[in-house]
Amino acid sequence: MPRFAANLSMMYTEHDFLDRFAAASADGFDAIEYLFPYDHEPTELRRRLDEHGLRQVLFNAPPGDWESGERGIASLPGREAEFRSGIDRALAYAVALGCGQVHVMAGLRPADATPAQLAEHRATYLDNLTWAAQRAAAVDIDVLIEPINGRDMPGYFLHRQAEAHAIVQEVGAPNLKVQLDLYHCQIVEGDLTTTLRRDLPTGRVAHLQIAGVPDRHEPDQGELDIRYLFDVVDELGFEGWIGCEYRPRSGTSEGLGWLKNYGQLKSHGRLKNNRGERA
Repeated sequence: MPRFAANLSMMYTEHDFLDRFAAASADGFDAIEYLFPYDHEPTELRRRLDEHGLRQVLFNAPPGDWESGERGIASLPGREAEFRSGIDRALAYAVALGCGQVHVMAGLRPADATPAQLAEHRATYLDNLTWAAQRAAAVDIDVLIEPINGRDMPGYFLHRQAEAHAIVQEVGAPNLKVQLDLYHCQIVEGDLTTTLRRDLPTGRVAHLQIAGVPDRHEPDQGELDIRYLFDVVDELGFEGWIGCEYRPRSGTSEGLGWLKNYGQLKSHGRLKNNRGERA
């Protein structure tokens, strides 16, 4: 059965950040993820995890100047020293928090980039990922890359699943893997069932994320049949976590009916049809 992690950057924002650990645990989550841990000491974050019986399953490496609009620096030529320093900082946090995965953001393409410039950015990206994966392997941590849709993040360097898998294969590091966000994938290319059935068996997908499309609210709101997709994930034997990276419409706890309903479905079998028979 799929395992779900609350994303504390988007969920439980009605609470201060450090209080979101308790709120997620109270709602039954066993694991959490979030964007960045760096505003807090790792000892304090670890205390919250331990106090509330939670597992940290993902966070992002430093992304450059987030407040000024940077969205990662892994593909930016000339920023290699900053990138390496950020990876070392992220890995120190990951070890302290017992977190086995760190997402490395690629960054934004230059506006009106020439083919030669794009080739330079891709070469930088590959070199940086190779270095990061080697560094992370020494502490048994996976490095993840994620395609992100251009509507939410215009100009992001990586936006298609095939591109991400090609990069992972080209680097060839066993601990470099793909983070498949079904929200982003649906917006960019759709065909989610085929994508899941094609990519999950490769072993290159380490983490899934979900949200409703198109508004990024609860995953059962919008155009996705999320129960069906969960069953596909279950059928394929995916053993990783599914991060709930969505913005609740009105109160996080009040919007968790989708998760409770799915748990009931898995416990009691498929829904009955209108004749009371198993569908």
